[in-house]
Amino acid sequence: MGILRSILIKLGLADLTADREPLEVFILDDDERRHRWFKKRLKGDRLEIVETVEDAKKILQIGRYDAIFLDHDLLPHHYESNDHDDFHNTGYAIAEWLADNKKVQPSAYIIVHTRNRKGGSNMAEKLREGKRQVEYVPFPMLDLKIQQTFNR
Repeated sequence: MGILRSILIKLGLADLTADREPLEVFILDDDERRHRWFKKRLKGDRLEIVETVEDAKKILQIGRYDAIFLDHDLLPHHYESNDHDDFHNTGYAIAEWLADNKKVQPSAYIIVHTRNRKGGSNMAEKLREGKRQVEYVPFPMLDLKIQQTFNR
């Protein structure tokens, strides 16, 4: 049954609605393909998707979210390596900001969903230092995590 459901999800034929109230979900990711994936995967939930650190800080201060998904690599040169001095434009900047601003989204469940293992681990560690509820889930494993955690 799990394989059939996975195929139906990939084809866009699965009913992804759940018998629960919609979640308020915040997503920081620069990839349009992932935006479409999240919209399909979290159909029925209310999503706020932003692509930059600046927009993330603005939106996270005014909304209330049940779940926050954070990507690390937000610019093309971030995909190539972690050897850059541009961490203020990565998801790590938001992880650090949330760790330092405990009153912003204090009860949100945070999932770091990057393929960048080192960046993702660093983000999760920084958020844990700030006493945040966080998990690092590599993007290829995110579908299963959403299914298990959010009944989707």
